[in-house]
Amino acid sequence: MPSASGPFVGVRVVEFASIGPGPHCAMLLADLGADILRIDRSGGNGWPNPIVDRGRATVTLDIRTEEGRATCIEACSRADVVIEGFRPGVMERLGLGPDELLAHNPRLIYGRVTGWGQNGPLAERAGHDINYIAVTGALQAIGFPEGRSVPTLNLVGDFGGGSMFLAFGIASALFEREKSGKGQVIDAAIVDGVSNLMTMFAGLLPGKRISLDRSRNLLAGSAPFYRTYRCADGREVAIGPLEPQFWTELLRRLGLDPEAEGLTQAESGWGPTGKRLEEIFASRTSREWDYIFANSDACFAPVLSLEEAMANEHLESRETYIQHEGLKQVAPAPRFSRTPGMIRETRSGEEELARWLTADGKSEQ
Repeated sequence: MPSASGPFVGVRVVEFASIGPGPHCAMLLADLGADILRIDRSGGNGWPNPIVDRGRATVTLDIRTEEGRATCIEACSRADVVIEGFRPGVMERLGLGPDELLAHNPRLIYGRVTGWGQNGPLAERAGHDINYIAVTGALQAIGFPEGRSVPTLNLVGDFGGGSMFLAFGIASALFEREKSGKGQVIDAAIVDGVSNLMTMFAGLLPGKRISLDRSRNLLAGSAPFYRTYRCADGREVAIGPLEPQFWTELLRRLGLDPEAEGLTQAESGWGPTGKRLEEIFASRTSREWDYIFANSDACFAPVLSLEEAMANEHLESRETYIQHEGLKQVAPAPRFSRTPGMIRETRSGEEELARWLTADGKSEQ
């Protein structure tokens, strides 16, 4: 078996240890073949994660010392990409900012991921996912009308708006470098990424095709045909039959006559329609509903825990989760027909650094 596989084989990445989007982006690149050398501080980042941290070699260096800084510069001079997630100005004060590193390696792609971005009034302020999605309008739109806004784990900000946009930026810069031969700096701000994720809603608002008022937003749980329902066993199911034909199929499987019971997708009837669906879903267990909706286009799914998802029939058939180093882990994504990704084995950081710093050191193919 090859030591690496994927479209990024041969790409070298220096990752300065951080938390959240930086490590996740590095995982994505490692899964698709990149050589990742993580430079960590003594004691780690405080959030050790055997899955997100997979596929790279880690070396501990004190980058505040002259020796540590010199080693970093040498490693970055032989790298294709740098990933860092410090506040603006930190890397510059350490002598490891983009101007310094690009002077040694003009082909270097310097990827920076922060919450607020490299400039602006909030750039140097502390923050977390919940703050970034709050100022972009995403958080306000999520939640039931009678309650508070609901944080979406840190999927929307850190990962959707952060690591995914950083990875997209890195891939784009690598592609452009093939034409120009030059590296560049990527400012991947989570607020920018989340604002991009909100474009569908921003584009539909002027024509009144959608509302972000939680009492009227058909995608936020207010519409009776796009929400979750509690079943007789206390578990939940999710339905999403937005299109009329799928709505008709849902009601047919539920054994309901829409005309006789006044069930409708029209906003004026959301209240009574939702109450009736609450009653009917509460009459059976989630397992019974799963059986009733088998092989149906009613846009139905049981609400599973993460552990249950790992054993889900569909995800198992696709091998979305695989066993690796004694853990059930998500498989590399997306999937490629010729150059599939793979989870790489953990490697010695000291040995990897030594290999990088040799004159003829090449990325493993």
